[in-house]
Amino acid sequence: MRTINVGLLGCGTVGSGVVKLFQEHPDLLDRRVGAKLRIRKVAVRSAPRVPVDAKLLTKEAMEVVRDPQIDIIVELIGGTDVAKALCLEAVANGKHLVTANKALLAEHGLEIYRAAAEKRVDLGFEASVCGAIPIIRSVKEGLVANRILSIMGIVNGTTNYILTKMTESSQAFASVLAEAQAKGYAEADPTLDVGGGDAAHKLQILASLAYGGYIRFSDIYIEGIQKIEAVDIAFARELGYRIKLLAIAKQEQGELEVRVHPTMIPEAHLLASVGGVYNAVHIRGDSCGSLMFSGRGAGQMPTASSVVADIVEIAHNIVFHRPSHASLLPTSAVGSEITLRPMERITSGYYLRVMAMDKPGVLSKVSGVLGEHNISIASMIQKGRDEAAAVPIVMLTHQAVEGDMRRALQKINALDVIAQETMCIRVEGVED
Repeated sequence: MRTINVGLLGCGTVGSGVVKLFQEHPDLLDRRVGAKLRIRKVAVRSAPRVPVDAKLLTKEAMEVVRDPQIDIIVELIGGTDVAKALCLEAVANGKHLVTANKALLAEHGLEIYRAAAEKRVDLGFEASVCGAIPIIRSVKEGLVANRILSIMGIVNGTTNYILTKMTESSQAFASVLAEAQAKGYAEADPTLDVGGGDAAHKLQILASLAYGGYIRFSDIYIEGIQKIEAVDIAFARELGYRIKLLAIAKQEQGELEVRVHPTMIPEAHLLASVGGVYNAVHIRGDSCGSLMFSGRGAGQMPTASSVVADIVEIAHNIVFHRPSHASLLPTSAVGSEITLRPMERITSGYYLRVMAMDKPGVLSKVSGVLGEHNISIASMIQKGRDEAAAVPIVMLTHQAVEGDMRRALQKINALDVIAQETMCIRVEGVED
C-alpha cells in the first residue's frame, strides 16, 4: 500500500489537534484515503503540546517544505510574512498545500492561488473559515450551479459570545469582554475580533470564491462592535430584532458589496437564534434558495477536523491520480467582470438612537433633516421625559442610501438640541 507523507508546519493549538486525529484514527484515515497517511516531519519552535516522536521534529521549517518525500504541506504557524514564504516555497517544490491561515489568504491569497494553479497542485483551506463548518467546500463546489445572491455570516465566535451575553444579561460591553477574556473566548488584545478584522478576513475568502474574483481586503468596509451599548440591544429586542456582527456580501445590479458591521436582524431570521461562540452562514442562491450552515466555528478539534478533511481529500486525489482543482480558485483580481459598490451607495434600513434634549420641536427638526435626505421613518419609540437631561428617540427607517444617511447624521449631530453622537446600526434580513 502506498504511503502519503504529510509535513506539518507548527504544532500549536490546531497543529496539536491534527496530530491527535492522526494518532487516534490511523486506520480510519488510511481506509478513507486508500493508502497509508503518515506525518513525516513536524516543524516546531518549542516542545509540541502533544506527544510526538522526537525523530519527526525539526526547528527548520524549510527542511520540511523541501523534503522530497513529503507530498502535502500543512501550514499552521499563523501570521503572514513567514507563512507566505513557506507556502510559496512549498508550492514551488510541487507540494500540495493545506492551510488554516485566514489572514494569509485574505491579504496575500491571490499570489498563492496563482502559484498553486500554475504548478497544478491542490490547495485546501476549509479550516480558514468557520472551523468545522464545511462552508468553503459548499461555496466552491456544492453551489456552483447557483448565482449567489447574498452571504450573511456570523463568522467570529468572540463577538457573537459578547453580543449574546449582552442580550441575555443587559451588561455593558466592557464587562462582558472582560468575562470573555477570563473564559478564553477573547484574546488579551481583542482588537482583531471586536474590531471586525477577523470577520473581514473570512468574508474576503468566502466572497472571492462565491463571486469568482479575488477581492482586495482593503476594499471591505469594516466596523466593530465596540460602540454597541446595552440600551441599543434592549431597544432592538423591543422592536423585534437582535444585534449581530455580520459579514455581508451581496450582488445587485451587476455590483458587489462587501462589508462587516454590527447589524440588526429580525428575531425570526435564522441567524438571530445563533448564540454564544457558534458560527453560522446564511446563503441565498437563485436556484437553491436560502441555506443555513451552523456549528462550531473555532477551537482546537473543530478546526483540526477541517484541516484533516482537506489532507484526506488531497491524499485521495494523489492516490487516484486526479488533477488539481485549480480552476475553482479565484486566480483573477476583481476587474471588469465584478464591480465593487462603494459603501456610500449601499442601501439598508437603519436603526437610529438620537439623544435629544426634551424640548418642543426636537422631533420635527430631526425628522425634517431625515426627510431632506430622502430618508423616511418606519417606526419610532420615545420613552420618558426629563427636562434636565437628554432622552432617547429611537427610529427605524425604510431603505435608504448610506451616503444620504451619513450626511443626515452629520447634520443631526450638529443640532443644538442633540446631546451626543447619534447611534446608527444598519438593518438587514427583513426581505428573508
